[in-house]
Amino acid sequence: MPAQGLVNKVMGLLMSSRMRQIENFIKNPIETQENILFKNLSIARNTEYGDLYGFKSIGTYEDFKSNLPLVKYEDFEPFIEKARKGEKDVSWKGKIKWFAKSSGTTNAKSKFIPISQESLDECHYAAGKMMFAIYLNNHPDTEIFKNKNLRLGGSSEIYQKYDTLFGDLSAILIDNLPFYAELRNTPNKQISLMSEWETKMKAISNAVITEDIGCLTGVPSWMLVLLNNVLTETGKGKLDEVWPMLEVFFHGGISFKPYEENYRNLTHKKLNFYELYNASEGFFGIQDRSDSKDMLLLLDNGIFYEFIPMEEIDSDNPKVIALEDVEIGKNYAIVITTNGGLWRYIIGDTVKFTSKDPFRIIVSGRTKHYINAFGEELIIENAEEALKRTCAKTGAIIKEFTAAPIYMEGNAKGAHEWIIEFEKMPESIDGFAQLLDETLQELNSDYEAKRYKNITLNPLKLNVAKPNLFFDWMKSRGKLGGQNKVPRLANSREFIDPLLEMNKS
Repeated sequence: MPAQGLVNKVMGLLMSSRMRQIENFIKNPIETQENILFKNLSIARNTEYGDLYGFKSIGTYEDFKSNLPLVKYEDFEPFIEKARKGEKDVSWKGKIKWFAKSSGTTNAKSKFIPISQESLDECHYAAGKMMFAIYLNNHPDTEIFKNKNLRLGGSSEIYQKYDTLFGDLSAILIDNLPFYAELRNTPNKQISLMSEWETKMKAISNAVITEDIGCLTGVPSWMLVLLNNVLTETGKGKLDEVWPMLEVFFHGGISFKPYEENYRNLTHKKLNFYELYNASEGFFGIQDRSDSKDMLLLLDNGIFYEFIPMEEIDSDNPKVIALEDVEIGKNYAIVITTNGGLWRYIIGDTVKFTSKDPFRIIVSGRTKHYINAFGEELIIENAEEALKRTCAKTGAIIKEFTAAPIYMEGNAKGAHEWIIEFEKMPESIDGFAQLLDETLQELNSDYEAKRYKNITLNPLKLNVAKPNLFFDWMKSRGKLGGQNKVPRLANSREFIDPLLEMNKS
């Protein structure tokens, strides 16, 4: 048997339990979710949170809904602060040692998400193994296990606070990886945990150029900066001239749509792309088919899911449904109960189901990252799809973007204002703007209605960003790194106005 066949056979045996786990929750989704819920309730029944909300008396899902409130980070923060100060048995059994610091969108404050040992082992690490198991199952002739995985996390300094620790999730995961897993990753832990982003990028470039890289794992925007650095440092035109065995990019954190064309242009040969839906709060989904970009919802990694129809999200008492009651194509805010001690927590993401057998989803946006200043309800999914189609028709390539409303003043009508940094400019900026506006109307009937004969909204206004504007802006805010994301849409001008000001200088 060839060496690669032997390697894959061994890896297949090691990962067979993960494939059986996946097959089981696909076959028994509702039972699996009920088991997760009551396992979590049992573990936390004697905690402060468990006593407060009567975990011991909960016997059904309806009891669970009746006893526990929906919470956002602000609501749950007092319990997190107690746990961060070292108190035991706050919302999860025992003491939580690690807290993932997330820049988030909660009133511009940092969030500290509890990471229990169970969430490390049964959620984040287990999902990572599922990711490789799925890839091997889909690509039995893969050679990635012969080569190394180039990982790119965010700013990774670990901070001591009280007698607990907080830092980026990437740092926590890397710091707790077993030694045998560390052997297949690059750069090494010392470089990966460097905190100063620009210094780290140079160190990573120097470290990985001579490695045999088979796969990439990271956030598309920051990985693209690294890969372009590698090409500059090596003087090569394409990545497969540097790494001939490169075959797949596992990406997550932000939508891949604005970056896909950039990545396809980085290699001569076809590169596989697999999307992940992971966050500080948990690892929720994995693309399980190479020919479809929706993701399998992970139902057996310690997370119990509920869903709020988006039309209910601003209600004082929103309707909440369990997995079995979701509808295909409908936009839902996702609610999670986790084995890290989050209970009925509104994460802020929105999803749509593409299938119920098995349960597959796409991430459609954020509950707060949208533009609805005029009843147009423009979500990130609309914006990214419109940009993708417009770029395909014009030959443009986009590096970064954000958009916000132009509010009505006096008799003036409203509009949407965009600022876009192009990797490749279209022949006509005015033509690009007009086509983008028309495409948004095709994708969003509410936007189309508001744009009808310019009754409510004027055509969008497009500003071209100077090179590296978004990078410089993120740097000025201390937000460089994989855990930090350029806000794509905002219902206010808090992001676009500083960008426009910087663009003048």
